[in-house]
Amino acid sequence: MLPLLPIFLIGLFPMLLLSLLGPAGLIILGILIACAGLTDILDASGTFSEQIIVHGYARGSERAGQRTALRSEIRFASTMIASGAALAVAGVGGLALW
Repeated sequence: MLPLLPIFLIGLFPMLLLSLLGPAGLIILGILIACAGLTDILDASGTFSEQIIVHGYARGSERAGQRTALRSEIRFASTMIASGAALAVAGVGGLALW
């Protein structure tokens, strides 16, 4: 039983949160996760633009590295936005059924 204690403690907070807030809390949590993903995209774009503006014309390998980092960050942030939207839709569905 002792090895399962960390799993229980990690899962305790979200389950308590969902049971206390209900579907409306799920909507709010989904919106917050989507906003965090959007913020990540804006930060990545700002960093990319800053690199281009400040450092000017860079070698092809440097530009490729910056572009790869930007795409990687956007891909991860898009996943966060999609999961946040899914949580919000599940919350709206929960409110509709409630």
